[in-house]
Amino acid sequence: MQGKLEILRSRFGYGSFRPGQEEAIDAIMAGRDIVAVMPTGAGKSICYQIPAMLLPGMSVVISPLISLMKDQVGALRASGCPAAYLNSSLSPSEYSRALAEIRGGEIKLLYVAPERLQRSDLPMPDGQEAPPLVVIDEAHCVSQWGHDFRTSYLEIAGFLDSIQGPRPIAAAFTATATPKVREDIGRILRMRDPASVSTGFDRPNLYFGVQKPGSKKDALLDHVGRRREQSGIVYCATRKAVDETHELLSRGGFPAARYHAGLDDGERARNQDDFIRDRKTVMVATNAFGMGIDKPNVGYVIHYNMPKNIESYYQEAGRAGRDGSRADCILLYSGRDVRVNDFLISGSDESGGCDPGLLAHNRELLRQMTFYATGSDCLRRRLLSYFGERSAPERCGNCSSCLAEYEEVDATLEARKVISCVYRLAQRGRAFGKTMIVDILRGSKTEKIRSLGFDRLSVWGIMAGDRPQRIRAVLDALIDDGCLASEGSDYPVVALGSGYEEVLREERRLTMKAPKEAPPPGGGSSGAGAEGRGGGEGPAPRRRRGGEGGSSGGAHGEGAGFGGGEAGGAGGIDPGLFERLRELRREIAAREGVPAYIVFNDASLRDMCRKKPLSQAEFAQVRGVGAAKLEKLGGDFVGAIRGWAESAEQPG
Repeated sequence: MQGKLEILRSRFGYGSFRPGQEEAIDAIMAGRDIVAVMPTGAGKSICYQIPAMLLPGMSVVISPLISLMKDQVGALRASGCPAAYLNSSLSPSEYSRALAEIRGGEIKLLYVAPERLQRSDLPMPDGQEAPPLVVIDEAHCVSQWGHDFRTSYLEIAGFLDSIQGPRPIAAAFTATATPKVREDIGRILRMRDPASVSTGFDRPNLYFGVQKPGSKKDALLDHVGRRREQSGIVYCATRKAVDETHELLSRGGFPAARYHAGLDDGERARNQDDFIRDRKTVMVATNAFGMGIDKPNVGYVIHYNMPKNIESYYQEAGRAGRDGSRADCILLYSGRDVRVNDFLISGSDESGGCDPGLLAHNRELLRQMTFYATGSDCLRRRLLSYFGERSAPERCGNCSSCLAEYEEVDATLEARKVISCVYRLAQRGRAFGKTMIVDILRGSKTEKIRSLGFDRLSVWGIMAGDRPQRIRAVLDALIDDGCLASEGSDYPVVALGSGYEEVLREERRLTMKAPKEAPPPGGGSSGAGAEGRGGGEGPAPRRRRGGEGGSSGGAHGEGAGFGGGEAGGAGGIDPGLFERLRELRREIAAREGVPAYIVFNDASLRDMCRKKPLSQAEFAQVRGVGAAKLEKLGGDFVGAIRGWAESAEQPG
């Protein structure tokens, strides 16, 4: 019988485990329930696929991703792992064939949707009463406090309890979960003293940027235009925004598809297939798209609108760079995003039919997301701190805050002026939003200000020489610090917080990071660039921290170095050879009717370019090449590399 390392090598083509994988596998093989939190791209699936191959009989994977099961099972079968799925997408003949394979004992891993558990006819191999292992993928869906709660997940615990004979091992996996959600997973699934595996949430290969452009449309066209050769996802908050943004990109000549719940099933399926198979390079979508998308070559994720919470943002942004290549996660922010999200929260099922406690919880999550978008601290540190990682460094060197030209400034005087304005309004029993406060401080003479008598306030016009963006930055810093508070839902207003008196009495100072003033034209650096907090619209700074910082190149091969999705990549890769291998991969994928990444992902192609194997034995050492792929694909790829090597040696 093969051991875990033999299966890792022979089936999946990797020579060593990545952090957390062996720990999770060992816990399952010891018969323990497990809750594993591992970021996207960390190789979660290896953690249950190898035990399923080792345990007797057929194991079951519960996944909400019906539309992706075909590709997930296809990837396993391509690696020599006997897997199947049962869902409504199968034709009668396909369903019968799958049942025959299951009952004949040919299948080791069966994928089903949680809704399937409500039926009493889950098929098992002849002579097998129950699965030895039940895997709960996307386990955060079980928690109402999570960002993607699904009621069908509440049936899983009952399914486990109802199984006749020995209770299966329960293994729950997710990429994003706060401590509260992790606790819910174990409790709601009624797990028995589960082992806990967490490899951290950091994705070093991802660059995080926030931009506050004057025109989101222009900024989007610029970003996508500079990444024409890459696959990317653009997330929008509403169906209408998806349709408008899809039309904008299509008019601009970009091969874009769209995805949201308002489209019929057929169009959604076609568009998803076009994107996964690289017929369309840009997907414009609501958050209905993407969970479980195993497309490794997504080079960027752009949020055209700010999401409602950090969990959703990190889950969606994390769909970039799954193969370990450098990738960009850009948020295009405007204050309107906050108002739209609050409206969506107020009227959504996520708030439990406007249950006050859950509504307040979701608004607090929105508040944390807003701090991420408007603050000046390291973006990666803020993300990791949200998920409970308190040891995150002050600076990551790979986000727009760290790469922007910031300076620490004393904003105490400005803060006193802003607080004074809020205080004077409170004395009159009034409270307004940020726009009104900025207008009062800058001495605006609008009809509304005059009719309310605010032009007679002592604070009217005391910041007439300051830019609106600067005053808003001070407002945001005071709210972040707690001296002021944002209150209300439909129409948020600024109110006095705690500790504001100390600032007014000059007993406490307020310091904040502010973008350095740009030099005059022709005077040197242009400052923070498009993704800096200053809100410019020029090209993003492309400086990166030294070293590759990706994975160690273990299981799943998602650490082959940063290539930014470009053909050349890093590490002396010949772009001509890389493109030849991509062309061969496309031909094989078209012939097999599968997405290109199921043949080989970009990380494997880059490893081929580095190692240039000229024999089957050498090809077996390429990352991601197991026994099945060596036998089936080795000849084609070795032949292509030989042909390239011979042509490269030809003079002239």
